[in-house]
Amino acid sequence: MRTPMVAGNWKLNGTRESVRELSLAVAEGAKEFADVDVLVCPVYVHIGDVAANIEGGAVLLGAQDVAMQDEGAFTGEVSAPMLVEYGCTHVIVGHSERRALFGDDDATVAAKFIAAQRGGLVPVLCVGETLEEREAGDTEAVVVRQLKAVIDAAGVQALNNAVVAYEPVWAIGTGKTASPEQAQAVHQSVRQTVAGIDASVAQSLRVLYGGSVKAENARELFAQADIDGGLIGGAALKSDEFLKICSAAAGLE
Repeated sequence: MRTPMVAGNWKLNGTRESVRELSLAVAEGAKEFADVDVLVCPVYVHIGDVAANIEGGAVLLGAQDVAMQDEGAFTGEVSAPMLVEYGCTHVIVGHSERRALFGDDDATVAAKFIAAQRGGLVPVLCVGETLEEREAGDTEAVVVRQLKAVIDAAGVQALNNAVVAYEPVWAIGTGKTASPEQAQAVHQSVRQTVAGIDASVAQSLRVLYGGSVKAENARELFAQADIDGGLIGGAALKSDEFLKICSAAAGLE
């Protein structure tokens, strides 16, 4: 049985005070969801404050990106060991915005995945296709390519200590959402790809859906056989909405 996960990616949002209020509200509400792993991923400068606000509670702390290196002359980067020192347990790697806006190609994402695990973090590996790729019928090929780049570099056993998040790029922040059937088809493809290499790893691998998940569509999405929760963007910035999504993952709604 795979434990559901709901991860909030707060992206480049929030003041110090608003993030304080948000993290405290999520920490309080998450106490109801013992059977769901609740994860929040603020920007780097807010990690220390959020860590203090959720300390001792049910919420896990993650970062939105990580350096490929552990230390050295890499101005502007933040390493996995540094994030661990501040209480992070997880980190997002390969988010579509990092791929599209900052040039993180498959090799870079694989290197960050390995660096995250080397430093003691659980990577949340994002994969997903653009609208053009979906319309061309290339969804599965793109997702499998992105996934295999990491498997080839890190080995399939590395997925025992990782989470995969399928995020159709065309559904992020657009209000569009893949239908439950569309999302399930890709999640199933991810699991089958891993199963073709190691069935036991595939069975335990958590695959999240990210793409305009809201309280009103979360339950139907999470009811799909291969969807194990969500990577939440805009809805994660509203504690009430985010906690309703957590409730859907817990099967309480």
